[in-house]
Amino acid sequence: MLNKFILKLKSRNKVLFYVGAVSLTGALICGLLAVVSPLEVGGVRAWIKPMKFYLSLAIAMFTMAWLMVYLKNQKAVRRYSWVVVYTMIVELGIITYQAAVGQASHFNISSWTNAILYQVMGLAITIFTLWTAYIGYLFFKQKEFPLWMNQGYIWGIRLGILFFVISAFQGAHMSIINQHSVGGLDGSEGYPILNWSKVHGDLRVIHFFGMHSLQLFPLLGFYMIHSKRSMQVIAASWLLFLVLLYVQVLKGYPLIG
Repeated sequence: MLNKFILKLKSRNKVLFYVGAVSLTGALICGLLAVVSPLEVGGVRAWIKPMKFYLSLAIAMFTMAWLMVYLKNQKAVRRYSWVVVYTMIVELGIITYQAAVGQASHFNISSWTNAILYQVMGLAITIFTLWTAYIGYLFFKQKEFPLWMNQGYIWGIRLGILFFVISAFQGAHMSIINQHSVGGLDGSEGYPILNWSKVHGDLRVIHFFGMHSLQLFPLLGFYMIHSKRSMQVIAASWLLFLVLLYVQVLKGYPLIG
C-alpha cells in the first residue's frame, strides 16, 4: 500500500518528490546528529532547527507534488518545481552550514558574514513564497477540474495554498523585530522539539498552524467537507482561530500558559 502511494506521488511530480525525499533524509540525519552531537545554539541542540526545516519542507513538497497534477498549466508547474530546487538549496544549505559551525541561522547579525547569509536566506524564501502564490493564483483562475473532484476539495486546495502563503509572509514579522519571542527575549524555556516558548508569546506558533493549512484544508475537502460553502466556513473559522492566536502572542502569552 505504501509502495503504491510512493510510486503514485513520484509519478505526479518527480522533481518535487525527490526534493521531499532528500529533505526527509536530511531531517533523519539532523535528528541523529541532534542526539549524538553536543553542539548547541542558544541553549538548544544545534541540529534541531535544521531537522525541523527539512521535515517541514518534505511535508510541503510531498503535498505540492500531489496537488499540482490538477493544474492544466503544467509548464508553470515545471518552472515552479525547479524554482523550489534552487531556492531550497540556498535556504537549507545556509541553515545546515550555520548549525554545523554553531551559529544561529535566523536573526543572526552578529557579523557581516552572518548578516549576509541571513539576508540571502530571506531572499530565497521570498522568491519561493511568491512563486507559490502564483501557483495558488492559477488554482483560483482555473475553472475546470477532473469531474470526480468535489468543490470542497477544489476549494480546500485553493484556500490551503492561500493560507500557506499568507502565513509564510507572516514570518516577516519575526524578521522586523529580529526574534520570534514577544514579551521577552529568545532563549527562554520551550516545549520539547518545537521549542516554542513556555514563558512568552512566540510568533512561530501562528507560523506553524497557518502554513500547515496546506495539508489540513485539502484533506478535509477530500475526506469530509464536500461543498464550497462548508469549506469556506471552515476556512473562516480557522482564520479566526489564527487571529486569536496572534492576539495571544502579541500580548506576550505562550500557547499554553
